[in-house]
Amino acid sequence: MQLVMTSGLIVAAIAAALVALIGLATAVHSTRLRPHGYMHLIFYVMLLMVAVTSLLSGRNLNSLDLSSVDAGATGSHVQVMMQRLVSLVLLAVSGERIVSYLVRRDRPACGSPLLLAVFVLFWICTVAAPALFGAHPTLGHEYFYSLIIGIAAALTTPTERDLALNAVRDALLLFILVGLLPIPFKTTLVLQTAYAQGYLPGVPRLAGLAPHAVSLGALTQLFLLCLMVRPYPKAWLNRLAWTVGLTVIVLAQAKTSWICFVVCTGCVIVVRDGPTFWRRVGDPFRPAFGVTWITVFMAIVLTIALFLMFGHLGQRLSDFFSSSEGEQLASLTGRAKIWAVAIDVWQRNPVFGYGPNLWDDSFRAAIGMPFATHAHNELLDALSRSGTVGGAGLVIYATVLLVLSLRYARATDGLSLALFAILFLRSISEVPLILFGYGAELITPMLLIMTLSGAAAEARARRSSSKTATGLVVPARSARAGPLTSTPLR
Repeated sequence: MQLVMTSGLIVAAIAAALVALIGLATAVHSTRLRPHGYMHLIFYVMLLMVAVTSLLSGRNLNSLDLSSVDAGATGSHVQVMMQRLVSLVLLAVSGERIVSYLVRRDRPACGSPLLLAVFVLFWICTVAAPALFGAHPTLGHEYFYSLIIGIAAALTTPTERDLALNAVRDALLLFILVGLLPIPFKTTLVLQTAYAQGYLPGVPRLAGLAPHAVSLGALTQLFLLCLMVRPYPKAWLNRLAWTVGLTVIVLAQAKTSWICFVVCTGCVIVVRDGPTFWRRVGDPFRPAFGVTWITVFMAIVLTIALFLMFGHLGQRLSDFFSSSEGEQLASLTGRAKIWAVAIDVWQRNPVFGYGPNLWDDSFRAAIGMPFATHAHNELLDALSRSGTVGGAGLVIYATVLLVLSLRYARATDGLSLALFAILFLRSISEVPLILFGYGAELITPMLLIMTLSGAAAEARARRSSSKTATGLVVPARSARAGPLTSTPLR
């Protein structure tokens, strides 16, 4: 019987490999004469997997021990089959982009070779190195998915960038709306009705079909950002989408998402409308606009000054930090203890870290922190899981992302800078750049890579056309003298 089962598994594995190869070849052939592939579909597939996992989990958000939820035998079987199907789709779609890029004779130059090289280096430092040389090495096929998806994302063209933005916007709106449907008949699956730690007393906390309310807040904030730069053509649909997004981000009660929403909105407005705003403020022929805004600014400064002088700020801060809410804020809701554990693990394994399985069930049980699924800080998670090698790779990767986000901020109407701001702010208490497997956390960094790659490809094409038109080789300094412009994303 065991021999029969083993033979069946081998046959099934070979069949799956053949299906994947046939699918990849078919996809390459179907896109041979098309300017784009199917990379934008990966966002639908990722969110579908997240939704199915939540629906089959049988979770109760009012339960304190969410990790003990058992989806049941049927749910587990369906989830495993869905996971395998999703993995094949992601590999086929991403592999098609890579193969098509390599085999096409008229392929465009890679948008940003630096971005591609640094992403691969980041994966090697934070995934491959600890998986092979960590204190507890382990290697799984799922570790390679993010590498293949990331390489394909770094080869994105401007057309594929626009398709990806539309896909993220539409997929997230559908994900949010579907997450509201179970409220009448399966309330605790999507709502934490017993939540009493937020700033909205008595208001349940909405998690929808996301793994957690914090995840829903992050996804909703990303949806609103995409809606801002790629609004729907119909006004009524645009207003409806904004109403749904703003309502959900409030009900998710994720403070980090609120801050990210304000910051990324500010990035887009400043980059997109800042020059026009300052021209209008300094227009001597229309002084009313400038006088109004200067008056508003002076009123705000005066209000802050009066509050600092007569508002007994010191006593108010003392009273707040002596309260239970203040104590939670001072320790970032208990994350200080998790950070201490992460630092201790790094000190014990300084070079390659603990390994990929850090923060698994057995480790959390050993330290008595069942909810510590990661280090709740990107740098500390990289150091503890991947050692100094992983920490160095993270710093290099983040630095390149920052430089490219600033460089192409004008060309993307502030979108690249806003996406980087989201990742940076969430990295303080979450791990949005982790590359083990795929899921909802992979959407924002992949979208940033595709945005930067598309903008870099546009800039490269513009420089090439300029050289062709003039018949001269433009010096590198002259090519970078002016701001990059492109087709508006709005």
